[in-house]
Amino acid sequence: MDLRNTYANFEENDEKAIPHVKNYLLRAKNQNDYHNIFQAYKDLIFYTKDRNKKIVYADSCVLYSLKSNDNELISNAYLTRGIIYYFFFKKYQPALDEYLKAYKYSTDIKDEYLKNTIIYHLGVVKSYLGYYDEALNLFTRCVSYFENIARSDAHPITIFNNQKGYFNSLHQQAVCYRNIHNYKKSDSIIGYALANLPKSNDFVLEKSYFLKCLGISEYRKGNYNEAIKNLSNALTSLTNIDDFSWASVCYFYIGKSYLQIHEEKKALSYLTKVDSIFQKRNFILPEVRENYEILIDHYHKSGNPQKELYFTKQLLKADNILGKDFKYLSSKINREYETKTLLDKQIELESKNSNAIKLLLGSVAIIAVLSAILFYRNKKQRAVQKQYLELEQKLIKEQKGTETIFNENQELSKSKKENKNTLAADIIADILRKLEAFENKKEFRKKGLTLSDLSKRFNTNTAYLSQVINEYKGNNFNTYLNTLRIEYITHELYQNPKFLEYTIEGLANDCGMSSRQTFTALFSELNGIKPTSFIKKRKEEINKI
Repeated sequence: MDLRNTYANFEENDEKAIPHVKNYLLRAKNQNDYHNIFQAYKDLIFYTKDRNKKIVYADSCVLYSLKSNDNELISNAYLTRGIIYYFFFKKYQPALDEYLKAYKYSTDIKDEYLKNTIIYHLGVVKSYLGYYDEALNLFTRCVSYFENIARSDAHPITIFNNQKGYFNSLHQQAVCYRNIHNYKKSDSIIGYALANLPKSNDFVLEKSYFLKCLGISEYRKGNYNEAIKNLSNALTSLTNIDDFSWASVCYFYIGKSYLQIHEEKKALSYLTKVDSIFQKRNFILPEVRENYEILIDHYHKSGNPQKELYFTKQLLKADNILGKDFKYLSSKINREYETKTLLDKQIELESKNSNAIKLLLGSVAIIAVLSAILFYRNKKQRAVQKQYLELEQKLIKEQKGTETIFNENQELSKSKKENKNTLAADIIADILRKLEAFENKKEFRKKGLTLSDLSKRFNTNTAYLSQVINEYKGNNFNTYLNTLRIEYITHELYQNPKFLEYTIEGLANDCGMSSRQTFTALFSELNGIKPTSFIKKRKEEINKI
């Protein structure tokens, strides 16, 4: 329709275009033209600033696409609504629902760009869940497709859209590689992208994503001033478009960088910005969860129990949100979408177009790759076996060893020598006896347990309990609690075969943790081996008996 030309030159979110779009919509409705009605609503989404109106217009896209009975249009409509939930609200649950519907309607359509855009957004959900290897498979496919079209002699608009898809997919690859600790590959992608991004203002946002990645990389390398510079540059574009999720990541790493160069006041300013976003948006990425642990530890050491309590509550709230998100998303994406289906279909389609020479060359390449994989896997298995045996020896020694009994006079005497400001001996003894009962009864498995909760049960105050735990257990409350939980679940996995059948979520839940990722990270940190690897090796050992 020619009416679209009347507003084609307006920028995104420029609401001066809206009267022109509504003229286009009116004509399309008068002609009962569902395809153009759909396009008009997509244009309204593009030009309106109000994210709530964007959702309303997206609902209309879905409504009229369904009336059209055109699967390509229906798939596009569901994807559009999912992207709005993801980008403007960071609501992963409804976003995933829409992506899965879009995928369902896309299976038989011809629009490969649309298919790969859906795959990209499913990859984003998998990355958020921590399924980085699976997400990489999807992003690698997207990179390949978008790059081929972007380098072709297609229409300039097609090339532009595929360039966008290409660099966004590269960004997600860099994020995944960093999270699986393949820093060399991640840094390589970042360097390539920053050198090859188009110089136009249309790619300022993509540049900010890679500057963000570069800043995190510089932090990891200990180049804290460079990290601050790159992350700050990234923030300019991210805040302009209200990308609050990646903005919170920038604030987090800037805060940590300032801590490393001993500028505590600036550090706290940035770390509290993460909390401000969480308060306003009710959203947090798992990557910045540590932000609260840093703040809790800081205010604990500086003797500010009010702020320590506030940030402890915020951490519990964050864990609760992440736990709910992860439970819903993980079960749904595994139930309704399988990466293998997509990859098998791709292989099937590619094989139909392959000639004998390509097949032969492909076979040789596969053999070479499999040989490399086999070498790497054997190397990795030896490392896992070593980690498992070290942990097993530790568990056996603990089983054979005698239980440590609290000697009141000996321990209190020792404490008095080490700490002139110790509490009264009877108070310490009473708290230690209660802690021993607390550990023996495994009451640490209760979810959401706080220092305040435990002090009330012990009929003491948080300051006394915190001091005793610090002096006699050698950790702050959170570390003490998490160590008990991991030690408990490790012993159960070793001694009780039924625990080996639990999911990671089930194990986390059983020991009192609400986050799958937190459980995995703590288990790996304390035991030197991933829980999945330990479970696999323990099963193998039991089967040998």
